[in-house]
Amino acid sequence: MAEISRTGIVTLTINPAVDASTSVKKMMPFTKMRCAQARRDPGGGGINVARVLKRLGVDVSAVYPAGGAAGKLLSTLVEREGVRSVLIPAENETREDLTVFDRTTREQFRFVFPGAPLSEIEWTECLETIARIRPRPAFVIASGSLPDGVPDDFYGRLAQASKQHSKVIVDTSGRFLQAALEHGVYLIKPNLREFQELTGITASDDAALIKAGRRLIDRGQVEVIALSMGPGGALLITRDQAIRADGLPVEPVSVSGAGDSFLAAMVWSLSSDGSLGTALRYGVAGGSAALLSPGTDLCRPQDMHRLFAEVMARPIIVQAAIPDPPHE
Repeated sequence: MAEISRTGIVTLTINPAVDASTSVKKMMPFTKMRCAQARRDPGGGGINVARVLKRLGVDVSAVYPAGGAAGKLLSTLVEREGVRSVLIPAENETREDLTVFDRTTREQFRFVFPGAPLSEIEWTECLETIARIRPRPAFVIASGSLPDGVPDDFYGRLAQASKQHSKVIVDTSGRFLQAALEHGVYLIKPNLREFQELTGITASDDAALIKAGRRLIDRGQVEVIALSMGPGGALLITRDQAIRADGLPVEPVSVSGAGDSFLAAMVWSLSSDGSLGTALRYGVAGGSAALLSPGTDLCRPQDMHRLFAEVMARPIIVQAAIPDPPHE
């Protein structure tokens, strides 16, 4: 493959999808439900992040494997968004996911199918494609689950190969996230449940979360933790800072892609301003803005900028434990 041209940010989506969304009057079992016209968007964590970054004016490329008719549609949809598409040909058919909105209860139902297995040649080519990019991108963002055939330490291999030249951001969970941390990354974005699973804690108060996060940081596994907490806002943790941003009272139209929009807004802010506090506020604004968009339309820049002014953030000082007095 020829050398890939300069790009500021690269996203990697190893398990992409075509996301179809529609609505029905009411979800009912054993009944033929008449659906609204379907909408199809390119999906998968990294692709979603790239879509939002492009809307925000960022030079971004999306690397992903794709195969079959759905893979061709995915590529068309990515390029229709204006995102530079770097497609790795795959033998198996790309998956399709479905989101259905119940207009009566205003509930959203998300049907997520497993990704088709990738061969060693295919997933290795994804890593090698990232390695061939010259000059190196400022950020490499890898997001989403891993399909069958891809080793659990895939994101760890990516981090090991890229972190000397780029800031590596990984948004995944469980053993896939743990494997990435063993090689060290710049930023992770777990939700509360994922973070508790990662650190082995059950507490949810800020002091306990900060303490657990800094254990990861002290071990050199990560530099920045952006802990998303849904309506509760978000908590940012570094070695020297802890910042709490409150959530916004938004009535959701859809919850699809809120986490990806949160991450994209944060990275956009970091790439232009560099302030962690500002980036956290934009993250909450971006995630909240995604709730206002139907189906898998993600965050709209005008909504993000409007909501940013409403996001309140404050530093948190964690008091060091006072040691017991010495015994006489």
